[in-house]
Amino acid sequence: MCPVNREGETPRHLDFVARDSNTETIRDPSQVLVVCRSPINRVVISKIVERSGLKPISESPDMAAKILRSLIPGAVVLDGGVDNKDCDNLMSSIDALRRASGKSLPAVILLSTKNGTPESLGLSSVIDVVVAKPITPERLQPVIDRLINR
Repeated sequence: MCPVNREGETPRHLDFVARDSNTETIRDPSQVLVVCRSPINRVVISKIVERSGLKPISESPDMAAKILRSLIPGAVVLDGGVDNKDCDNLMSSIDALRRASGKSLPAVILLSTKNGTPESLGLSSVIDVVVAKPITPERLQPVIDRLINR
């Protein structure tokens, strides 16, 4: 029998993954890493993630790199900023996680000022889906739901 936490929900079982001899990483598909320079946008995106029943972890691009060393989330939502380059420093870390998983996990969503596919916009192959701004729950939530449930 699983113990019940204080909110009355059954706790999820996390997978611990050894990435090297010194580091243990938690794989939690219920968490979504939200990466954005703007604190206001992080809050808005996090609220949309919560509507999907997932747990957002909201960070700036610099802090997100540290989070990815200890956590493999189910998805990553990147706000590319004006030129889609605000989160470029995370691409190699995300790519390494995806290669280690043997799948396209974590799923990656880029929030962009431009509309198109990752290929048509000349973006990294790590990006699964591009969602054009302005960000609304009607645009972003179905994408999150689809990628998490694939």
